[in-house]
Amino acid sequence: MEQKIFDVSEVNDYIKTIMDGDGLLSGLTIRGEISNYKVYPSGHHYFSLKDAGGAIRCVMFRGSAAALRFRPENGMKVLASGRVSVFPRDGAYQLYCQRLTPEGVGDLYVAFEQLKKKLQAEGLFDPAHKKPLPPFPQRIAIVTSAAGAAIHDMLRILGKRYPLAKVILLPVRVQGVEAPAEIAGAIRYVNRFQLADLIITGRGGGSMEDLWAFNDERVARMIYLSQIPVISAVGHEPDVTISDFVADLRAATPSNAAELAVPEQGELRERITALRLRLAQAEERRLKLIRQQVEKLQSARVLQNPKNYLEDRRLLLDFQQNKLTAAMRQLVLKKQQDFVARRTALEAMSPLKVLSRGYAMTRDSAGRVVTDAAALKPGEIITVTLRNGEVDAAVREIRGGSNP
Repeated sequence: MEQKIFDVSEVNDYIKTIMDGDGLLSGLTIRGEISNYKVYPSGHHYFSLKDAGGAIRCVMFRGSAAALRFRPENGMKVLASGRVSVFPRDGAYQLYCQRLTPEGVGDLYVAFEQLKKKLQAEGLFDPAHKKPLPPFPQRIAIVTSAAGAAIHDMLRILGKRYPLAKVILLPVRVQGVEAPAEIAGAIRYVNRFQLADLIITGRGGGSMEDLWAFNDERVARMIYLSQIPVISAVGHEPDVTISDFVADLRAATPSNAAELAVPEQGELRERITALRLRLAQAEERRLKLIRQQVEKLQSARVLQNPKNYLEDRRLLLDFQQNKLTAAMRQLVLKKQQDFVARRTALEAMSPLKVLSRGYAMTRDSAGRVVTDAAALKPGEIITVTLRNGEVDAAVREIRGGSNP
């Protein structure tokens, strides 16, 4: 009997037919760890699932991947649901994944933690970026559902606490696929046309699925980019969303957001009354002080008789004149004493003082003072200065001197 020969593609197609007809392989869930995860420009996701004993190739087409709420990462333990079949082109079998969920926790929780970590690393939660709320807002824009109980609670509280504020409602869906785009668009609209000086966005309580629109990255980034302060008021007090981290202020509930947004008119009246009383008391103290100053001036001597001022100044002038005269006298006396001391010192050093005691001064014919007998010659005419008068004499004999 002649053996039939098959083409490669025929064998692959045959195996594919067998595997596609197997009920177990057409719908199963596999537990494993993601590795070699890649996203191609086509939008298809390729990865492998592995455990301690082996690995299987997986592909998730763009349509199924669009439903992912978290970002798969290498090393993440997941549950992958789909069908196992053969790709005829290369003869390799793989899992055609239709649903992928993290093992042990929900995909929404993983998506929440991943986005929180990403935005925190980018600085969207930085307290330095948060803007202060206006103390007395004139216009408040509320971005929420027009049909929910949250808007009615906020309108009631705002009207009771601070009726001066104008409230602008921008109705949006707060649940579902279209909700994030509508919420982000409404916040952008308020900023573009400067419709308000404060924005409140949020909704009433619900499951994590119900609140998911406020965990959307588009909403978070629009709140961060808002030039107008934003209060996030989502769910009940235990509920926490990404919007709460990005907003300028987080409110525990929508009702709490209304309380935080505006002051209470009763407290304002009390404060105004207290300020009015303080102002009146301060004015009374000021007038009392002015009155005391006026009375003091009225009793002043200069105002009772204008001549008194001139007399006081005349007395002051006399006092200053006497003080100046005494100072001049002291200065002249000191100068006189200095003069006498200097004159006495000069007189003590004067040659005339020496001559007055019987000494004489001798000069040669050239007028030089003679201090050495050897400097003269016999017969030389010399001049002798006495206390009174001078005498010309001729040298007759020289005795002593430096050259005897």
